[in-house]
This record gives sequence, C-alpha cells and structure tokens, in this order.
Amino acid sequence: MTPEDVGRYAESLPGVKRKGTAARPAWYVDDRLVVRLPDPATAVIRVPLHEREALVAAYPESFGVPPRMEAHHKVEAYLQDAEPQAVRQAIDLAWEMQRR
Repeated sequence: MTPEDVGRYAESLPGVKRKGTAARPAWYVDDRLVVRLPDPATAVIRVPLHEREALVAAYPESFGVPPRMEAHHKVEAYLQDAEPQAVRQAIDLAWEMQRR
C-alpha cells in the first residue's frame, strides 16, 4: 500500500479532511486524528485499544505497536508489507472512533 492509497482511502470517508504538512500529511474527522504519515513507509492509525490487539494478531506483518504507543489508541502500519484491506480496516476503525 502506498501513502497515496492511504490518503485516497481516508479522504473517501465522510467528513475526513487532510491536514498536516506535505512531509507529514494527516487526515482528521471532526478535528480528531484518523491517520497520519510520519514517513512514506509508516502510517500511524488511531484505533480503539480493544481492537488493536486483534488487528496486530490477525495481521502481524502489517501492524505493530512500538513501546512509545503502548498506552495510546494507536497502531503503526508498515505500508510496504501491509495488506491493503487490513490498513483500510484500521482506518475504518479510527474513523468510527473519532466521529462525534
């Protein structure tokens, strides 16, 4: 999955708007983070903690939780190895969680 794919999918969801910078784009719904790209190979996606474990277990090549994110509602998606449907599923979870 490419960074462009992430952006296109995020922007296809109702109410999602692109923010951030050219180097670090991010997508928000109701001014709440859905997904951001800290670099071209990684997406940080907000997901409910109770869903995060299942995502990482189901798609260990696609997702990880570095120690700095363990206490947060976030998961990293490794775009070069990630299954596109898994990343879309995580973005959907983030969108659902962040809508008001």
